[in-house]
Amino acid sequence: MSVQSASAAEQARYNMVEQQVRTWEVLDQRILDLLHAVPREEFVPEAYAGVAYADTNIPLGDGQFMLPPRVVARALQALGPNSLDRVLEVGTGSGYLTQLLASLSAHVVTVELSQTLHQEAAARLKARGVRNVSLMHGDGAKGWESESPYDVIAVTGSLPRMEPAFREQLKVGGRLFVVVGRAPAMEALLITRVGANAWSTTSLFETVIPSLAGAEEPRPFVL
Repeated sequence: MSVQSASAAEQARYNMVEQQVRTWEVLDQRILDLLHAVPREEFVPEAYAGVAYADTNIPLGDGQFMLPPRVVARALQALGPNSLDRVLEVGTGSGYLTQLLASLSAHVVTVELSQTLHQEAAARLKARGVRNVSLMHGDGAKGWESESPYDVIAVTGSLPRMEPAFREQLKVGGRLFVVVGRAPAMEALLITRVGANAWSTTSLFETVIPSLAGAEEPRPFVL
């Protein structure tokens, strides 16, 4: 990357944080600093390099998308991962959120249904020196029970309805970020396990994001 293009990317990253993220009620300095530090343009398909910092869902291939920066930031702020947390990410995608989560936590288990995206993300994270991640190829639409329970779960695609398996795979005190519903009415939720059989739910914001690969549609009601 040339000095000029590197400078342009740094300016675009600064603008993203200050104009998109901070203005969307993300005030956690850890998150802001991390978004400044991690070069989002390195996780975007070459054809979309020019919109790496745009407030949009960026196509990754295989019908999957990279979430807008402000949604990523709000999810991280709500989840509040710390250096002792074990994290499950459902939908590795480009690996961008994976690196952000890994930077904030002890270990990340990330699951990707697409073999192509799984391999690309693995290579990208290895090249960037990210070591505290276990990359799994498989269907995470009902979580990843073999490695559970988790302190944090981040679901990167929307679900038509809440999948109970995600809640069950949280430790007591664990937090789940998930977007539930159908366009144009989807709701981002923070679900916290407050007891062995008790959870609290906080509505964070309304949004529309692509559906999670492998998520099941509810069966229609028939009289």
